[in-house]
Amino acid sequence: MTRNIRHAAVFCALLLVALLVNAARVQIVQAPEYDDNPANRRPDIARYQQPRGDILVGGEPVTGSRDTGEHLRFERTYQDGPMYAPITGFASQAYGTTLLEAAEDGLLSGADPLLAPLPLWNDVTGAHNPGGDVVTTIDGAAQRAAFEGLGRRKGAVAAIEPSTGRILALVSTPSYDPQLLSGNSAAATRTWHRLNDDPDRPMLNRAVRRTYPPGSTFKVVTAAAALDSGVIRDLDAPTRSPAPYTLPGTRTRLTNEAEGCRDASLREAFEWSCNTVFAKLGVDVGVRDMAATAESFGFNDTRLRIPFAVSRSTFDTSVDRAQLGLSSIGQYNTRATPLQMAMVAAAVANGGQVRSPYLVERTLRAGGSVLATAGPGPSREAMRPSTAARLKELMTGVVENGTGANAAIRGATVGGKTGTAQHGVGNSGAPYAWFVSWAQGDDDLEPRVAVAVVVEGSARDREDISGSGLAAPIARAVMEAVLTS
Repeated sequence: MTRNIRHAAVFCALLLVALLVNAARVQIVQAPEYDDNPANRRPDIARYQQPRGDILVGGEPVTGSRDTGEHLRFERTYQDGPMYAPITGFASQAYGTTLLEAAEDGLLSGADPLLAPLPLWNDVTGAHNPGGDVVTTIDGAAQRAAFEGLGRRKGAVAAIEPSTGRILALVSTPSYDPQLLSGNSAAATRTWHRLNDDPDRPMLNRAVRRTYPPGSTFKVVTAAAALDSGVIRDLDAPTRSPAPYTLPGTRTRLTNEAEGCRDASLREAFEWSCNTVFAKLGVDVGVRDMAATAESFGFNDTRLRIPFAVSRSTFDTSVDRAQLGLSSIGQYNTRATPLQMAMVAAAVANGGQVRSPYLVERTLRAGGSVLATAGPGPSREAMRPSTAARLKELMTGVVENGTGANAAIRGATVGGKTGTAQHGVGNSGAPYAWFVSWAQGDDDLEPRVAVAVVVEGSARDREDISGSGLAAPIARAVMEAVLTS
């Protein structure tokens, strides 16, 4: 009898060991597999059991959370959603997160370990931290001016504080309301498919995720290269530029929209945007120095994040001399995001120094204490200070005497450069209207804002598309909003 009891006890012990081994296998070895299983809703239920932290503009939240009373309890809400969508992105129970909602998801959702009061505290207690807040660099008045200025047009605006790199406005139109994607209902699904099927691509962030041929606004870079390299020494000396200009090694004749470009000085060519002068200047500077100058402004940089990724702006370094001439007037393979062109204007305004742009000023715990502060990053020299001073003079001349008169602001010094960029096979596409600029109030010690605006034209208004007519008034409104805030 004792022997049978002993055998039974051993058998029970083996069963217990097997049970413990299986439990360990399930909870440790197979835990990732179960966590990632689409049928496992526990992570989602836990994620949405509390309100999400907020994204702030000017100290006020532009996001919120709504209690639905369902298993996935809290849904994201947005204040002025379409206006701020290029900054916030969306946070959807069905489709994930984008832009700031994605880049700062750990903080906003409460999952970031830095939010815990003590290291490993949550691992021991099983507690979940309340989400933290993200304070942006955005100027609400400038954002609204850009959004309302673009209106129903397709395009984008980027505005930067030159001395720090703080992003003051980031707008893309047409836009969308991210709140319509927040839940997991049939309505959210219908909205998702409608937005993705829309040929105008409202969810595309044109300010940082789309590149355009910058057209004549790139002449700021070409002028900087010509001055830094010594190809141009006197702003008012004739440039010995023919009009039309035959591109080297070809029979292609480049012409101008303006009259009087033959042998024009750099000042005259800049104010009236002479293609022939700047194409020849780019060829005279050479591809090596042109590429080096473009890259010092930020072109060909694949690492830029604000904190979400920015598409690479490009200057082709493998061009022949004819292609270099076209590249130097912002055509051929030269492409830029509006944010990149705002960086170009900001470098001129900041004495030749480029600051990396950033969108997050600081992050906060739920109680309001500061978790981390961003602040300006290191700067790099895009051009010599003397070159920047002469470019400020040239850009001021464009507004006072040239094609940028629509950007003038009473009580401020404004520098600018217009551009109308051709694209498509045989330039068949409707042109893009560009304007890049900076502004300094009469009482300011330094320029306070640099702006880039691009407006996508349409076939029906092709003849009316110009940087001066479409883009400059939008830039002026944004600059005025910053100067008066």
